[in-house]
Amino acid sequence: MNHDVLLEVEDLRTHFFTRTGVVKAVDGVSFTLDRGETLGIVGESGSGKSMTALSLMRLVPEPGGRIVSGRIMFDGEDLLLKDSSEMSVIRGREICMILQDPMTSLNPVLSIGNQLMETYRSDERHSSRDLWERGVDLLRKVRIPAPEIRMRAFPHQMSGGMRQRVVGAIAISRMPSLIIADEPTTSLDATIQLQYLRLLKDIQKETGAAIIFITHDFGIVARMCDRVAVMYAGRIVENADVSELFYNPQHPYTEALLGSVPDLEQDVEWLTSIAGQPPNLDDMPPGCSFEPRCPYAFGRCVEEYPREFLVAQRHRASCWRLDDTG
Repeated sequence: MNHDVLLEVEDLRTHFFTRTGVVKAVDGVSFTLDRGETLGIVGESGSGKSMTALSLMRLVPEPGGRIVSGRIMFDGEDLLLKDSSEMSVIRGREICMILQDPMTSLNPVLSIGNQLMETYRSDERHSSRDLWERGVDLLRKVRIPAPEIRMRAFPHQMSGGMRQRVVGAIAISRMPSLIIADEPTTSLDATIQLQYLRLLKDIQKETGAAIIFITHDFGIVARMCDRVAVMYAGRIVENADVSELFYNPQHPYTEALLGSVPDLEQDVEWLTSIAGQPPNLDDMPPGCSFEPRCPYAFGRCVEEYPREFLVAQRHRASCWRLDDTG
């Protein structure tokens, strides 16, 4: 493994076993992430973005969900070979996750201070006073005003933007190597959203952490990410540097997503949309999963799922239109 590569995911498959069949939520996902790099994962709801993140954290909902195959090489070690106690050490210290809704990750009956100090309590070398000062310092680092007062506040006494900053403070408390941000700005207004994105960038510069940013917003991708992976129906259909993807999309789904972003400089009567619906993940077609919605589909698309083609350096896409062998 290259020493600059922090995370290497190979053919990851996470399935849910239900009464109606097997739901292939993550169906053969592969990608790499370098140290200090930001990877954006984009796609419609239900495309497998969040489940990929939960799989990396080994937090797939049980008993129905299960990682059935693949490798998750993190800093040279396969996380799928770790037991639950080993993963408990890795979570928070090496890999942390910022969830979409901070109210689901913050305990409503504990003060902000208690929840911040909890991340350090296993370290017996520090007194309660030291832990309190660390919590204040973390709040100050994420630019929460009057941090000494906010340490005594409860989640419901803070705004959505402040709660999201608290979650960010908890995430960086152990200086992790990898931060997974799962649509953390969805519930924020435009002004707070911009401030939070700047904060994440500042945290990354200070800590050197790599970031996986899960979103459906291409504006955020353009601002935050070095590379982007486009997911559809549990698979990555295109992976490229951000500028390359924006100016040279190769998969019809990527092209459709970019085409559906409104151009504020143009006066249009109708916004562009993607016709049809994503497939049922428990009844996947044998061919390309995007074929029913694709304007370029032909016979081979129905019969066989396309292999991954190299478009350019660091740019790959899975579409039979790229097959120049005939």
